[in-house]
Amino acid sequence: MYSEKKNILQLVALLKAHGINQAILCPGSRNSPIVQTLANHPFFSCHAVTDERSAGFFGIGLSLQSNRPVVVCCTSGTALLNLHPAVAEAFYRQIPLIIVSADRPAAWIGQTDGQTIPQPEVFRSLVKKSVHLPEIQNEEDEWYCNRLINEALLESDHHGKGPVHINIPVSEPLFRLSVEKLPDVRVIKRQDRITLPDTLNRRMLVVGQMPANCPLDAATGEALSKRFALFAEHTGNLNSFVPAILNMDTLLSVLPEERQKELRPDLLITYGGNIVSKRLKQFLRTYPPQIHWHVSEGGEIIDLFGALTTAIEAEPYSFLQKMAALPVTPTTYPLQWKTLSDKIPDPKLPYSEPAVIGDLLKKLPPASVLHLGNSSPLRYAQLFSIPNDIDVFCNRGTSGIEGSLSAAVGYASTSDKLNFVIIGDLSFFFDMNALWNGSVGNNLRILLLNNGGGEIFQTLPGLEMTDRTRRFVAGTHTASAKGWAVERGFHYFAIHNNDEWNEALPVFTQPKPTTRPLLLEVFTEQSEDIRLLNEYYKSLKKL
Repeated sequence: MYSEKKNILQLVALLKAHGINQAILCPGSRNSPIVQTLANHPFFSCHAVTDERSAGFFGIGLSLQSNRPVVVCCTSGTALLNLHPAVAEAFYRQIPLIIVSADRPAAWIGQTDGQTIPQPEVFRSLVKKSVHLPEIQNEEDEWYCNRLINEALLESDHHGKGPVHINIPVSEPLFRLSVEKLPDVRVIKRQDRITLPDTLNRRMLVVGQMPANCPLDAATGEALSKRFALFAEHTGNLNSFVPAILNMDTLLSVLPEERQKELRPDLLITYGGNIVSKRLKQFLRTYPPQIHWHVSEGGEIIDLFGALTTAIEAEPYSFLQKMAALPVTPTTYPLQWKTLSDKIPDPKLPYSEPAVIGDLLKKLPPASVLHLGNSSPLRYAQLFSIPNDIDVFCNRGTSGIEGSLSAAVGYASTSDKLNFVIIGDLSFFFDMNALWNGSVGNNLRILLLNNGGGEIFQTLPGLEMTDRTRRFVAGTHTASAKGWAVERGFHYFAIHNNDEWNEALPVFTQPKPTTRPLLLEVFTEQSEDIRLLNEYYKSLKKL
């Protein structure tokens, strides 16, 4: 019989799934449910060692003899510290020890309760990976616990071997052994090469944020589009040779749930960084694929959709070229998505934030650079198509508003192209000192969207603001950039209506260099922007 603690069951089941069967068990009460679960399962070969100082080195010997990872399990408190010398030895000799420590609930640390010390990260730089498991209360906890254990076990033998630490908080009651069978668990693998399953016809490729200058050629792009439903955002920087679905967020906003369920992928391949679309995340988390591969040069465990099965350690574009060359059975799945995508028109809106963004994107000069501020500018830009030869950048590593303008100014300072910045008022004023240096060139053109606060807060489901709370939550203001822009040498335009916008846009998008950098400050009303956008979404549901 096995412990009823779900985090322990996940651990033991994954140790078995990863083929790790040697375990050294040190005595104690807090780790007794772990010890008994391991000892009661016939897969594991268990060794009893009382002194943790000896147990760690005993594990080193076992691992050296078997050339396999070995588990060393101890109880809470200073028992764990006694493993430190062996962990250091294993780290510098690249020996894969799996240190499993039971822990007290965090609430009791520092409260004079027995055998309680801060155990997470206790080995610091002397382990390749350290994870602190949750006590599982819901499905998300279980997914998180499973992912952490997979990550730790995989890291013990990744780019060199070494020790990892898995810390498990265990609340009382400790001694209930009521579970008869280990659970079926998701096993994440790491590989550097793989073949495309011919039996999985609903294949989807999702592109996250990537640097500019995608090296894929026309033939590769065409081959990929026939094998995969290919989803990308502007920040994915796919070149003109790769036909991708760019309006995924709008499409999924109007696609009925039953149709979404029918179109769930069998195989999902992802690469790149941040995905902006919340609706795509919701779709793939609600209707997860059977198999999910994430491709990255470092083989990181990136489980954005909660369905990762394999981390592929490869350069993404080289991997895609191999995928494009593989013979596969033809599938109508990409065409089904493309047909639905083609039915979604770009918004045609009167004067508003989304409208001016759409107008600018259509008129961008060839081979220019586009820098997008986070929140509304980024999301509104995704509603529209852009010319194929535009490089797109945005601070999506952490998705904060700070530094959006500074990053654009830094890029433009050594660029020989025209650099356009679309930025919201809060992001601009937060980072306005980006213009306070001597590196602002005449190739910089800023479209500042000023609607008196953070428009994104007006669209968040469930967020209700009164007149009293709005200025605190949304940062409402009455500031203008005119004084600062003029002082910093910009040619400044203030836009309040469609006529002024139509007059300024040709000047702003002229392909010839100007004598000064340009700044257009577009003033709109938040409520009107949102109303027009909602009307657009309503019209799509009639298609």
